[in-house]
Order: sequence, then C-alpha cells, then structure tokens
Amino acid sequence: MKPAPIKPEIQFDDFAKLDIRVGEIVEVLEVEKSDKLMKLMVDFGDHTRSILAGIKQERENPKEIEGKQALFVVNLPERKMAGELSQGMLFDIGYEDKLQPCLACPEIKIPNGARAG
Repeated sequence: MKPAPIKPEIQFDDFAKLDIRVGEIVEVLEVEKSDKLMKLMVDFGDHTRSILAGIKQERENPKEIEGKQALFVVNLPERKMAGELSQGMLFDIGYEDKLQPCLACPEIKIPNGARAG
C-alpha cells in the first residue's frame, strides 16, 4: 500500500469539534433492507445508541465484534439509512485505503463514554 497524501492542514479548533468516544458494541443486528449495513447497539456508559456501519461484506461474521470496545464519532446529525436510524459513526481503520477494515480500539479496557483526543 502506498499511503495517501496528507489532507490539507486544519486548525485545532476544527478537530476539537469532533466528539469521539469509546463505546462497547453490545449487539450486532441485521439491517434487512441493506446488503452492506449492520446495526450496532453501542453502550456509551450513560446511554445506548444505534449506529449503522457498512461491515456486512467486510467480515465473514460481523457478530464477532460483539463485546468489543471501539471508537465512535457521536456528534454527527442522526441519519436514516435503509429504514434504520444511525446516531453516530464507527471510527474504523483501513476502509479509505481499500484495506480490510479493522476497529480502532483502546489497548486496555476503559470506561464506556471516555473521550478520545
């Protein structure tokens, strides 16, 4: 893989607008109207959210990520896709470079809802 060029410089204030948090993937469910999306039920400590992720074709068994912690962007506007509501975005690694995507995970167990940055 040849790394992509670095994107244009941004101000720290722009980065600080992102709210990236650790959440535990409690359940992975089918999205009937989609051949790509799976519905992740994610525990953020004080609440649970439904987050849609295009992982159905990326993994032999998408349910293998149940019980794992990962990073999520939680301050994006809610979005309806394939008849389901997504309340955030899975922050994964590799997809943009056409690599086998993997979760961005904390190296140790950390409280759900902890912020990245």
